[in-house]
Amino acid sequence: MSTLPVVAAVDGSDDSLRALEWAVDAARGRGAPLRVAHVRQYAHWTQPDVLTAGPPDAQDDSVLDQVRTRLGGRADLPETEYVGLEGAADAVLPELGATAQLLVLGSRGRGGFASLVLGSNSMAAARDAECPVVVVPRPGREVHGEAPGGPGRRVVVGLKVDGPDGATLEFAFAEAARRGARLQAVAAYPWPAQPWMMPGEMPPPIVDQHVIEDETRVLADGFLAPHRERHPDVLVELIPAAGGAAGHLVAASRDADLAVVGRHRRRLLSPVRMMGSVTHAVLLHAASPVAVVPPSPPEE
Repeated sequence: MSTLPVVAAVDGSDDSLRALEWAVDAARGRGAPLRVAHVRQYAHWTQPDVLTAGPPDAQDDSVLDQVRTRLGGRADLPETEYVGLEGAADAVLPELGATAQLLVLGSRGRGGFASLVLGSNSMAAARDAECPVVVVPRPGREVHGEAPGGPGRRVVVGLKVDGPDGATLEFAFAEAARRGARLQAVAAYPWPAQPWMMPGEMPPPIVDQHVIEDETRVLADGFLAPHRERHPDVLVELIPAAGGAAGHLVAASRDADLAVVGRHRRRLLSPVRMMGSVTHAVLLHAASPVAVVPPSPPEE
């Protein structure tokens, strides 16, 4: 059985070339082939007055030629193939995830508004691809708040104690193991507590924050236990954090190798996939590359 490739989506921009370098390292670390893909947008050749010219030759691709030159001569390069595609990039890129173990993109491409932090193609791939998607940000993002822990390589993962996803945790553990990094699991809990009451109801007794934090730690430890057994060499730091998860994950992303977040499971009555507000915020603001992991298939 062949190993699925790591796919790097390129468009010639500096952002995509940074993502390409990240993908090269990821493919090498996974012992996987590298697939470099360039999607040329439907453009002037689709207009009626030039329709007879037809689409451009997929073999004549200046962006892929640029990448071939960039990667040429590297002794440690994994097995590499180059794929030229035509279509709407925000539709074609997610489809590449069906035959990949990882899809890697830059946070911005050549198109769109330069003022946007995250491009529509990266957003669409992170939301819709069947495989995990890594979005590599531009360098120099400012992150507010204190990053937990000391020096050394780190992988950060968000852990929802009220709805953990095994695929997200397993991806994070496996990445930490490959990198020889410690894993920081951020388990946020709501604080201050704001109970919902009907008119005329007596307010509930005051809850001690330490009690909620201890319960969060116990629940999180239980969810982490089977992954710790599968990856005994990974040092895990569990971080219960009061307040919104997004802010804590973004702060922890400073100087981290990778931040790992999950994607919402598709709802029964909703035909579209959703990332969730925390994942969206981390993609927008994290200083490190961000991996968005599709949810585990529902159990039968």
